[in-house]
Amino acid sequence: MSEQITLELSSAAESIDSAIRMGKEVANQLAKLPAVDRIKAINEIRALIHNVCPLNSEPVDFVRWVPSENVYANDYNPNTVAPPEMELLAHSILTDGYTQPIVTFPTDKGREVVDGFHRNRVGKENAQVNARVMSFLPVVTIKSDQSDLNDRIAATIRHNRARGKHRVDAMSDIVVELKRRNWSGERIARELGMEQDEVLRLCQITGLAELFSDEEFSQSWDVEGEITEADFTELTDDPGLIAESAEGTRVVNTSDEQRIFHTYEKWECYKAGFYATTKAGMTKTECEQAYRGFLSDEERFSDALEHVTGEWKHSCEHYLTNTSMNRIAWLGQAAMCYATGIPAVFRSGFFLLTPIEQEIANEVALHYLNKWLVEHGREAVTMDEAYSGRQSDIY
Repeated sequence: MSEQITLELSSAAESIDSAIRMGKEVANQLAKLPAVDRIKAINEIRALIHNVCPLNSEPVDFVRWVPSENVYANDYNPNTVAPPEMELLAHSILTDGYTQPIVTFPTDKGREVVDGFHRNRVGKENAQVNARVMSFLPVVTIKSDQSDLNDRIAATIRHNRARGKHRVDAMSDIVVELKRRNWSGERIARELGMEQDEVLRLCQITGLAELFSDEEFSQSWDVEGEITEADFTELTDDPGLIAESAEGTRVVNTSDEQRIFHTYEKWECYKAGFYATTKAGMTKTECEQAYRGFLSDEERFSDALEHVTGEWKHSCEHYLTNTSMNRIAWLGQAAMCYATGIPAVFRSGFFLLTPIEQEIANEVALHYLNKWLVEHGREAVTMDEAYSGRQSDIY
């Protein structure tokens, strides 16, 4: 028996040595190819090796290089960063190289980014990085059972939450989308790594009553399906009760004793159409262009902010006392809604402004934020403090 084992081990060792010799021969042949052809051939060989690897169920087992033009961003990632952090990421990739691949899913358009949106941007937009990687990007393919859009959205959220970074306002948008795609509250909680209470509170943040008609949250609606104030007993204006009810959940800033809460039906912004999804008589492009025109008009923008901070008592208390959100962005969206009736869903119009116009708009909003804070017995804040919704963990 021992002799048989010895022979088997010897045969296995010979097979391994033979495979390694073949690999070296292949490498020598590859070295003779032009760079782009070599990359394509290596991808194919890696695919063959991946197919026989005992660990091929793990996406990271097969990193391939694909033309950067074939990689495109998804439209649901809730993680955003400020320019300084983008510069740091670019410096990191320039100095350390790509140490993590971009997680993608193959579609008819190419490869949709599931995680690594900012790594994707750096590879395309930074001239030095782009030249060094020859306009290719390192990608892995998410598991095949994640092919459904809902599953890809959930995967993106899980990646962000695993790093502990995501925007709360965008998370609310994601929950809205999944609810509208008929995901139950229980499934959303399970797939996104949340507590069901957190899903409920994110629904409440949106101010959309339709999201509460779910068996998973039967305590939040009545038999007739009509939302009433009594249905929202877990949200009160008493910060002590809020902190107590929030214990054990991961909702941002609920334990802040200085935070003021109001239920959504009290929000003036909600009544004004802040959370609507369309603007009657206007296209998406027209709404975004209107955003640009409004925010670039400093006098008109200031006038609207004066009215918002003076007239929208409950909305301002609910949002401007939340130190964990981007209060600058909320004020801009609120002023736009007040002056034009255009809802916040078209807020991407802000990015049509020039960098200088964006800076001016932010400074105007900061002025009115601090004016409101001081008038309500609170300390003024810096731009970074007011803009705390941005994230720094972007890789």
